[in-house]
Amino acid sequence: MKALQLMDLGGPSSLVLQDVDEPTGMDALFADRDDPVVIDVTAAGVAFPELLQTYGKYQHSAAVPFVPGGEVAGIVRSAAESTGLRRGDRVSAFTQSGGFAEVVVAPGMLTFPLHPALTDVQGAGLIMNYHTAYFALVTRGQLAAGERVAVHGAAGGVGTATIQVAKGLGAKVVAIVSDDEKERVAIECGADHVVRSGGPWKDEVIELSSGGVDVVIDPVGGDRAIDIMRSLREGGRWVVTGFAGGGIPEIKVNRLLLKNISAVGAGWGAFVFSKPEVSAEIHRELWRLTDEGFIRPYVGANFSLADGASALRHLEERLAVGKVIIDLQQQTAE
Repeated sequence: MKALQLMDLGGPSSLVLQDVDEPTGMDALFADRDDPVVIDVTAAGVAFPELLQTYGKYQHSAAVPFVPGGEVAGIVRSAAESTGLRRGDRVSAFTQSGGFAEVVVAPGMLTFPLHPALTDVQGAGLIMNYHTAYFALVTRGQLAAGERVAVHGAAGGVGTATIQVAKGLGAKVVAIVSDDEKERVAIECGADHVVRSGGPWKDEVIELSSGGVDVVIDPVGGDRAIDIMRSLREGGRWVVTGFAGGGIPEIKVNRLLLKNISAVGAGWGAFVFSKPEVSAEIHRELWRLTDEGFIRPYVGANFSLADGASALRHLEERLAVGKVIIDLQQQTAE
C-alpha cells in the first residue's frame, strides 16, 4: 500500500511517500484491545501531534521509520464482531498513528459510523476536534444551555468545532481570532460575536457577555492567562485543551479565589481511552447535533497523500483555518 512514512526526525520534509506492508495491528497504545477495525482510508486528518512527531517532540511516537496520522475516515474492510460494524460501512476513527496510508487498523471503541450528512473529508476531522470540543464544554466545563462561551483560537480545528458544538448546546459564543479571514470562518461556523486577539479582547468579551463569560475554551495557552481569568464572570470555568501557542501559562492560584472561578484541564485522550462508554455517549450526542444541522466540520485545506508534507508545513506556518485534511481520493484521481 502507499503511505507517508516518517524516515527521521527532521520535520515535515522527512515524510516520504512509499510502498509499505499493510498493517497487521493497531498502534501500541491500543495493543491490549481485541476490537480491531481494518479501514480502507479515504481521508486523514492532520493535527499538531503529527507535526510534533516529525520533530520527535510528541509524547506518543513510535521509533522511526513509522507512519503518522491519528484520525481517518474510510470504508470498513473487516471488523471484530463486538464492534457492530460491517464491511462497507462508512466510518470515522481515531488511530493514534498509521492514518497517513491507504489502509489502517483502528480500535473499535474509537471507530464510529459516519453520519450520512457528512462527507469523508469532513469525517476525517470529526473525532479529535469534535469529541474534544464536547468533552471540554460538557464533561469538563459543565456547560448549560443559555450560558456564554469564549473560544480562543476560534478559527482552528478545535476552535471551529467548539463554536458549532456550543451553539448546538444553546450557548452564546464569542470567538477570539487574529485576522479577517479567521473572523469570516468563525462567523460561518456560527459565532455570535468575534473579537481580535491583537486588540483589547478581554474588555470586549466582558462587554459582549454583559459582565463576563461562563466558560472559556483555551487551546492556545501562551501569555493570556490573567486576561482569561478576568474575562470570566463569578463561578466561571477556564477549560484548557492545549497549548498551540507554544507557551504553558503559570498562574497564582489566589486569582481563582477572587471570583470563585475554576481552572479545568480537558485531556480528552487521557480520559476516554480507558472509558469506551464515554466515547460512545459523546458520539451519540454529536450525531444528534449533526442531525439538527449544527455540526458540519469546516475543512480549510486539503492535500493529496503525495503532498502530505505540505499539509504539515501548512500547520507549522500558522496558515490553517478549520481542519487540514489529506484526501486520499484526490490522490487516486491523480
